[in-house]
Amino acid sequence: MVTTTALEEGLRQAVGAVPDPELPVLSLEELGIVRGVHLLGPGRVEVELTPTYTGCPAIDTMAADVTRVLREHGIPEVSVCTVLSPPWSTDAISAEGRRKLAEFGIAPPRPTRDGGGPVPVGLSVRCPHCGSLDTTLLSRFSSTACKALRRCESCREPFDHFKEL
Repeated sequence: MVTTTALEEGLRQAVGAVPDPELPVLSLEELGIVRGVHLLGPGRVEVELTPTYTGCPAIDTMAADVTRVLREHGIPEVSVCTVLSPPWSTDAISAEGRRKLAEFGIAPPRPTRDGGGPVPVGLSVRCPHCGSLDTTLLSRFSSTACKALRRCESCREPFDHFKEL
């Protein structure tokens, strides 16, 4: 049986609090990409991160930020590993993360049908500004590959929608 020490839990909290470089309103924990934080020995920690998609350009920045934070917590030897299986899904975003996305003006991803099956297609996306479901897709890609650009037909405001994966 694997047990988590108080030190490992504290280090996981420190890692989890690191802001996402592309969506700094969310922490890595709220985004759901922290897979594990393991104390390997005195002053040695391994962190497992799962990027939002395989070619995510922000993974190197995340690894550097995690390394910096752990060194600030007295850990001189940090190893950050990318874990691709099982793949990340938007269902990994916490309820707090979804709330923060909406508050920030980004429509959060809709939950998938069963948390691991096909993503529903053609459903309306709620405007994070006024709550209307009368929205139009303007572009399948926005400022990052994981977001689409939409416009609300009620309030006429454009907004990003974090796409479901």
